[in-house]
Amino acid sequence: MGERASLPHDRGHLLWTAEDGPSRLLTGSMDRWVTAVLGDDGIDGPLMGFGDKKTAKIVARSTGTVAGAAVVDYMLQIWAPGLNATWRAGDGRRVSEDDTIVELHGDTESLLRMERSVLNILGQLSGIATESAKWAQIASGQVAATRKTIWGLLDKWAVHLGGGLTHRLNKDDAKMIKENDLASLGSESLPAIVSALTEANLEECGAFLELEVTNEKEAIVAATTWKQRTGENEAPPLVLMLDNFGPERCKEMVTEMTEMDLRDSVVLEASGNIVFEDLEEWRECGVDVLSTSAVNRGVSPMDMSMLIDHD
Repeated sequence: MGERASLPHDRGHLLWTAEDGPSRLLTGSMDRWVTAVLGDDGIDGPLMGFGDKKTAKIVARSTGTVAGAAVVDYMLQIWAPGLNATWRAGDGRRVSEDDTIVELHGDTESLLRMERSVLNILGQLSGIATESAKWAQIASGQVAATRKTIWGLLDKWAVHLGGGLTHRLNKDDAKMIKENDLASLGSESLPAIVSALTEANLEECGAFLELEVTNEKEAIVAATTWKQRTGENEAPPLVLMLDNFGPERCKEMVTEMTEMDLRDSVVLEASGNIVFEDLEEWRECGVDVLSTSAVNRGVSPMDMSMLIDHD
């Protein structure tokens, strides 16, 4: 991995910090998804709350990393104000089987009506955080989620809580030039790359400028063009996405870039067919970032149950 103080793909602080909790950006996403989840469960207005007061515990049925506490708090505040949550293991905390994650206090009607939605949200997001933590144990600070998400920014946040990188949060967060963008310029790939990098408005790139390349020649031309354009000037990082290169080919690309004195001019990101079974090989190939949707798409939810006290 290149020696860099930080990577531009680390955008999680824009969503949530341990000190301040969820940002307005994340709260907006919470509101949209919570409304959809509850609406699909037949809840279209705040619960008034009837029945005896009870306490329910949500218990982990497997080991994992908790994510979604802030979403549940937001949901209860708006939709079930008669319920209060006491968290035993909040966002980002590791739990073991049979650990209590949260205690919910309030009327039985609200507890029963909210049970499935609370478990769905906590289970889904904790499953992503747990998977992300598994990848981060092997390739710490390298694994980034893509924009192939199920629950948008909530997925990105869960990846962040598990120790992964968010990559760009939305299309406007950073500028990406992909194969179709180059094709739209109406010329061969190499002239299109030179044109795109030369004419890019640096003030509109956002956190970084990313270019998808499909072969070594495109990568070298892009790095050379960027180095000549930016020189010592302040400019957003150029990220080269090495699309479907594979670990060995990426390693050769890193060596060639280093020999040509181009390695420090770009951030190298591998993408395509990155699976957990090959992660050790990917980690050692020398690129800065490994981007994959495997940390959040198709991930099994974390198993947990809600148990209402009999007293």
